[in-house]
Amino acid sequence: MQTSNATSLTSRHVAVIGAGAAGLVAARELRREGHQVVVFEKDSQIGGTWVYTPQVETDPLGLDPTRHIVHTSLYKSLRTNLPRESMGFMDYPFVTRAGEGSDPRRFPGHAEVLKYLQDFAREFGIEEMVRFECEVVSVEMVDNEKLKVKCKRMRPDGGDDDLLDEVFDAVVVCNGHFTHPRIAEIPGINLWPGKQIHSHNYRTPELFKDKVVILIGSSASAIDLSLEIGGIAKEVHIASRSVANDTYEKRAECDNIWLHSMIKSAHKDGSVAFRDGNSIVADIILHCTGYKYYFPFLKINGIVTVDDNRVGPLYKHVFPPVFAPQLSFVGLPYRSLPFPIFEIQSKWISGVLSDRIVLPSQEDMMEDINTFYSSLEDSGVPKRHTHSMGDAMIDYNAWVASLCQCPCFEEWRVQMFYETAKRLNANPKTFRDEWEDDNLVLQACEDFSKYI
Repeated sequence: MQTSNATSLTSRHVAVIGAGAAGLVAARELRREGHQVVVFEKDSQIGGTWVYTPQVETDPLGLDPTRHIVHTSLYKSLRTNLPRESMGFMDYPFVTRAGEGSDPRRFPGHAEVLKYLQDFAREFGIEEMVRFECEVVSVEMVDNEKLKVKCKRMRPDGGDDDLLDEVFDAVVVCNGHFTHPRIAEIPGINLWPGKQIHSHNYRTPELFKDKVVILIGSSASAIDLSLEIGGIAKEVHIASRSVANDTYEKRAECDNIWLHSMIKSAHKDGSVAFRDGNSIVADIILHCTGYKYYFPFLKINGIVTVDDNRVGPLYKHVFPPVFAPQLSFVGLPYRSLPFPIFEIQSKWISGVLSDRIVLPSQEDMMEDINTFYSSLEDSGVPKRHTHSMGDAMIDYNAWVASLCQCPCFEEWRVQMFYETAKRLNANPKTFRDEWEDDNLVLQACEDFSKYI
């Protein structure tokens, strides 16, 4: 990969699907690079998953394909699990801004994040590029060079939706991946008489009052929900496949929460057996088991597929070699710093589309992808964790930043990420309100002075 020697940049007509955090920063970077941008957003406002609604789906597990889909998975009490300093875009700091209802906490609630994204969109004039209430229903190749986007636009008079289509030089997919639930497979669950729900449809804990609850999962949101539900439930039993099969222990942070190994089986008498040998009679199973990547609108002859939550083949989680750079994805990686990763990926895509940055050949990109897949397999990483970054985030960011000739993550931002993870593991109840990294906060504030 190299930087082009072209003396003039190419301006392309680019569609961005989604006006959440990824779509907003993609639109900004594309326009900065000189492209003509249209953002398609099916909602009536920007924000994507950060737009909270108390509404939930009719199917609590989110499996019924005919259900009305609710995009967001936010619960009412959600606070960020990253500090605002490290969470924000690199050149638009997530600092407390004046205004009614602002949340000055270092780990603010979801409404503050939405307000930040609204401020970001206003600052950079992004809303003028957005077509609201336009749901993309198909993206198809045209003459193997361009892409036709067909969208369904809601009519204000309540009549039948209008179907519109437009041809673009490129499409950037930013539709998020916190909407379509993954469900744990449990032998015997079809005979079990209790209630099941996925965390996608969790908003408040009242349903769990005085109940015996099994919560499956070990993510940050699973920890949050176990503590919130534990405050009113009779018992909470956490089942996790990331612990040893003989694990059975009471959690120190709450006297009615137990940690188990994964569920072994469920039975028609209401009992649920764990691999640790214990069995309980439970009322509700709450699946905090993550989400599926889902792109029902892509009609591109299998160029990109989703196999056990691996979106591929994609070069560096972004470009499908067979149709690069006309098609690209922003925001697939997780266990990372999401907004800054969105930003650096968007810079890369924008530079490639303008011919300022040159991609490797299709063959070289495929070779890189196959090498990456082999390294995951050799390391015992399941296919479903292909887009899990973790420590790899640092090198990935530095590599992309070098291509874009832009700054990579600041050292304080990286250290803050790891310090927060350590506090979360050690003190899940208090990590958002007790910290010892004020030195990193000071470094962040010094950097922010360049932009505020």
